[in-house]
Amino acid sequence: MVKDIKLLVVDIDGTMTDSGIYYDENGNELKKFSTRDAAAFFAAHAVNMQTMVLTGRESKATARRMKELHVDWLYQDVKEKKEFLLDFIRRKNIAWHEVAFIGDDLNDCALMSRVGLVGCPADSCQEVRDLADYISVAKGGEGAVRDIVEHWLRKFGLWNNAIETIYGMGC
Repeated sequence: MVKDIKLLVVDIDGTMTDSGIYYDENGNELKKFSTRDAAAFFAAHAVNMQTMVLTGRESKATARRMKELHVDWLYQDVKEKKEFLLDFIRRKNIAWHEVAFIGDDLNDCALMSRVGLVGCPADSCQEVRDLADYISVAKGGEGAVRDIVEHWLRKFGLWNNAIETIYGMGC
């Protein structure tokens, strides 16, 4: 149940981005993020969820965007996500059922099978979609994270209060 979630964990590539890897002529990695996903992080904070981005790749673009979103914890270049998160939640005294995770691909499955709530973009692999509590109507990088968090918060009557807190308006 969303009201029990203390930590929202989100993957980057394929979840907050379109899963493409773009390089400029100087070899810099570029990523496209949907501005709509910002509301998900702000809403999570408004309902007292802490936020973490946990990704298997490292990118300056990711670090910059997560700073703009006021993500509580950013961990990049993490190859064994389940083990990493297990250690993290032990140290923070958070139970698996108090974690929500949004991811899209096979490297997320081991973690997804443990957490309390799972969401994924519409274009996630079948194995991830089979584990998801909610599959977004949006693809990765096209506002899927916002759609998932909004869906969860609306389901439990928390969305309007969250956006009232953030934006000073209710919808």
